[in-house]
Amino acid sequence: MKRQIFTAEHEAFRETVRTFLAKEVLPHYEQWEKDGIVSRQAWLAAGRQGLLGLAVPEEYGGGGNADFRYSAVLAEEFTRAGAAGLALGLHNDIIGPYLTGLATEEQKRRWLPGFCDGSLITAIAMTEPGAGSDLQGIRTTAEDKGDHWLLNGSKTFISNGILADLVVVVAKTTPEGGAKGLSLIVVERGAEGFERGRNLDKIGQKSQDTAELFFHDVRVPKENLLGELNGAFIHLMTNLAQERMGIAVAGIAAAEYLLEITTSYVKEREAFGRPLSKLQHIRFEIAEMATECAVTRTFLDRCIVDHADGELDAVHASMAKWWATELQKRVADRCLQLHGGYGYMTEYRVARAFTDGRIQTIYGGTTEIMKEIIGRSLLG
Repeated sequence: MKRQIFTAEHEAFRETVRTFLAKEVLPHYEQWEKDGIVSRQAWLAAGRQGLLGLAVPEEYGGGGNADFRYSAVLAEEFTRAGAAGLALGLHNDIIGPYLTGLATEEQKRRWLPGFCDGSLITAIAMTEPGAGSDLQGIRTTAEDKGDHWLLNGSKTFISNGILADLVVVVAKTTPEGGAKGLSLIVVERGAEGFERGRNLDKIGQKSQDTAELFFHDVRVPKENLLGELNGAFIHLMTNLAQERMGIAVAGIAAAEYLLEITTSYVKEREAFGRPLSKLQHIRFEIAEMATECAVTRTFLDRCIVDHADGELDAVHASMAKWWATELQKRVADRCLQLHGGYGYMTEYRVARAFTDGRIQTIYGGTTEIMKEIIGRSLLG
């Protein structure tokens, strides 16, 4: 089915993204995978190309266009290229809204120009060793010391954790407040007492630096409070729909790409004297995946448009996230199986897609959390 949601401007942007990937990312990607981290030069190149801060107002160096469809194009092309390591979506679509929507004028002028030109890489630190989706379990504290916050605690599984120059930390500012006693405290590179732990060794997305972060009596200026005091819970809930949409868009794009390369593979690969595509079982497998992708794509495109129009709610974002990522996981497994032994070889894209994509049903809220959100909306 022909997609109807993109204009000529969106497609021109798609070509820009493809050119950027071909020139600045893919020639270096294998080395980044070995290094466990991407080059900062790639971030600067993304900034020069206008791929950072798409929704940031032009006066701060951004693109000035909040149309989510541009972010969807970016996510789709990076997914098709297998370039998950350069986490532009995290920077633009997850952290960007916190800075543009919550920052004071002084904070915007201090942080957003670097955010847009690639010289200031961002991360958000929410997950802790003992607290993931349950915000009430957060133990990191920010104590009000009059002219500064005193930050103590640790975080884990933080994407961009090694490279980040600016970390938005979710911390407890009112100990007895539970989830409603949390605030967003921005920690900048070089702060005394802020230490980075291991660059964690993951099964996939090797070039995407994911780290442990430690805060030992870190003195954070009072003006680095982002948003309302004790308002983190509401701030986080407000922005989660976009985070989940970005993950969902990558999910369906990955499934479609895997189906595409597997369809080509089974046409060429022979077994028992004829192409695999001539076997009924294989044809049924391809037919099932094609149908699932087509149905999912239709729903996701509707969600993309609704989100671009400001009409997507948390429930439908949760539906999109869990369905698209579970489909991605299922298609990756089936496509690897259809590649046989070759599918287990890392030189084949299906193998890397299998390991790179496995995190999709976990971060941004697990499938189980998504179902709980949907269930509560229906059943109370």
